[in-house]
Amino acid sequence: MYRFLVIIEKANGNYSAYSPDLPGCVATGETCEEVEENMYKAIGMHLQGLEEDHLPIPKPQATAEYIVIK
Repeated sequence: MYRFLVIIEKANGNYSAYSPDLPGCVATGETCEEVEENMYKAIGMHLQGLEEDHLPIPKPQATAEYIVIK
């Protein structure tokens, strides 16, 4: 099992997502739920491609934190 940080951003009329630990692995969707589902599939395909090419699976290193400014 792998666990990768996924960043989801609201764009003009849709959502986009990417994982900092998986360069080039991106997805879009009309809703937040759709982009999450599409990103899940995209990560699966990305990891499968790495395995098929005999390349290492990156170790997740990215983290996220909300900072409160008063």
